[in-house]
Amino acid sequence: MKILIAEDDNRLRKNIVHIIQKEFHQVDAVDNGQHALEYILFHTYDLVILDWMMPEISGIDVCKEARRNGYEGGILILTAKDDCNDIICGLDAGADDYVVKPFKMEELLARIRAILRRKNKSIHQIIQIDDLKLYLDSRTLFKDNQEILLTKNEFLLLEYLFINKGIILTREQIYTQVWGFDHEMTNNNLDALVKLVRKKIDHNRPKSIIENIRGIGYRVR
Repeated sequence: MKILIAEDDNRLRKNIVHIIQKEFHQVDAVDNGQHALEYILFHTYDLVILDWMMPEISGIDVCKEARRNGYEGGILILTAKDDCNDIICGLDAGADDYVVKPFKMEELLARIRAILRRKNKSIHQIIQIDDLKLYLDSRTLFKDNQEILLTKNEFLLLEYLFINKGIILTREQIYTQVWGFDHEMTNNNLDALVKLVRKKIDHNRPKSIIENIRGIGYRVR
């Protein structure tokens, strides 16, 4: 699943990103409505989480414009407004659900799961690259029909690289995806993880499918 989070509170945004990533979702995050709308129009998301009050364009206006431009994925509004008329306004703008601040992260995750179930979107659960098949639902990897056991971080790394095949991912992007915002990682941590994964997937392969882009990061060929 690919989710966009638009929230101008830096701490809350980072916390939401981190907790959603633990559910094995791919997450993009922005801090204003203008960027949120641009991301929605030029990328594909299963769900968009919008703060109501944001700089440049409000979450409600982003919601309206996204629907007007054909976005059919889920939309969840976050706001401190709890008046019934405000809730009606948000839903009438095209939102699927509405969460009032402050909220528990468990509630947010439950509402996200509910929206994604209702949308019943088709998810490509298997990604195949060369002789490797990565099963996103069961979080397993097979090479020539033989299962390769992965740790949680090894799976998160491969999932992120496979979903973005051919795209160079920076070290910072990978750190966030695998370890989250609240961990301080070094180049050695990432390089060691990549080395472990390569050892598992590159047997009898002349060149690793995980390419090191010097000074930037990694990508899958």
